[in-house]
Amino acid sequence: MAAEGKTIDALSQFELIPVLGPVGRAVGFSQSNAHMLLAVGLISALMLYGISRRALIPGRLQAAAEMFYEFIENLVTGQVGHEGRKYFPFVFALFMFVLFGNLIGLLPYAFTYTSHIAVTLGLAATVFFVTTIVALVLHGKKFFGYFFPEGAPLWLAPIIVPVEVVSYLSRPVSLSVRLFANMVAGHVLLKVFATFVVLLGGLGMIGPVAALLPLSVNVLLVGFEILVAFLQAYVFAILTCIYLHDAVHLH
Repeated sequence: MAAEGKTIDALSQFELIPVLGPVGRAVGFSQSNAHMLLAVGLISALMLYGISRRALIPGRLQAAAEMFYEFIENLVTGQVGHEGRKYFPFVFALFMFVLFGNLIGLLPYAFTYTSHIAVTLGLAATVFFVTTIVALVLHGKKFFGYFFPEGAPLWLAPIIVPVEVVSYLSRPVSLSVRLFANMVAGHVLLKVFATFVVLLGGLGMIGPVAALLPLSVNVLLVGFEILVAFLQAYVFAILTCIYLHDAVHLH
């Protein structure tokens, strides 16, 4: 939270700052990278602990690990089909990485690495290249028939093919911007209302009372942001599954 110079500074929270001293500055290792490593560590710890116990009556961590596993497995098989099980690790890793990035960013003094377009575009580009490679490996030259539906009049090719190509190439853009925009918008709102709390709280005797309204809004926003964190991870995963379905079945 900040009320620098009695103004609202809602964008400074997205600034990348090198960590680990001179070494971090030399290699460009920022707090975003540190939180990515933290997320990978937490995900690995959760899954390793969850599968190591295998208790008949699972504890909370084991239940959480099994819940995430079954949820993504059902999502992949439901969207791609039984043959899509081989892509489960890929979709699962994406879902967990996005989810933990969204949730970690809600902690005090933490950083939301999914609020940077470079990160979300990198993830979306990975999805794009993986699904394209899968389609080419499975179907070879038939993959290019995806851009011209079977049975369509040949004279429409100059119109249909460019439209389909642009639509296909826009996938990583829409996938990355959706996640990036939602994370940025949510954290900007949190910062704005948090700053209102600080500014109004300094107005003397009526300050604490006046600050109750923006404080209440901020509490509600935190709950909403938790929901958005899960929702955006789900959207990212299900769109990946849809793209894998198109790559596997070419429709």
